[in-house]
Amino acid sequence: MKVSLNNDIIIIDQEDLPKYKKGGSVVRNSYFWALKSISCYSRKDCDWEFDEEVWVALNRMLLSFTESGYLGYSETILEFNQDTPIPRVLRSVSTWL
Repeated sequence: MKVSLNNDIIIIDQEDLPKYKKGGSVVRNSYFWALKSISCYSRKDCDWEFDEEVWVALNRMLLSFTESGYLGYSETILEFNQDTPIPRVLRSVSTWL
């Protein structure tokens, strides 16, 4: 998932967010609701924001969904621009583009 960091807010690009589908995969829909529940801003058709207070939870959640094997690696990894330092707490679930 393409992300940016602005004033200690992780912003996930709306194009890379999981989609909720009524009657869709239980795992994907659970992933959608889990991400949405810890975000500080998550409007439809907008980027989602995660403040520093939930980064530990975001890290644990992404690791858990990655380890489950039901979602692809690209769906559960945070992708930062090369010029953005990755916060220490998110390094295990992050990479650079």
